[in-house]
Amino acid sequence: MFQIDFASRVPIYEQIVDSVIKLSSAGVLRAGDKIPPVRTLAAQLGINPNTVAKAYRILEEKGYIYSTVGRGSFVSENLDEKTAKKFVALNDFRSAVLKAKMFGATISELYSISKKCYEEGVTVD
Repeated sequence: MFQIDFASRVPIYEQIVDSVIKLSSAGVLRAGDKIPPVRTLAAQLGINPNTVAKAYRILEEKGYIYSTVGRGSFVSENLDEKTAKKFVALNDFRSAVLKAKMFGATISELYSISKKCYEEGVTVD
């Protein structure tokens, strides 16, 4: 269910946060679904439980999951499919902006394209 890329420069806890959100956007996780306990997920992934706990804390701070003493952690209604898809889309957008910047795109070019796409809903060549 959760996949970690140990060669990635993205910290493992961030990958776990992203995984929960992506699984929600795909409809795999829904509001009220129980997510694996910290120790169980850490053992499955072969990582330190503190790393999983950090990811769960971040998800809880954002209101995407909630914990109940003695019962575990669950996906909250704040992380519905639409919210999760928006998160994924914004991450994709962020990556595209960074890639365009790396290849020499200016802020004014990026802004112009973004504005045109947002307001007119058209593709820009």
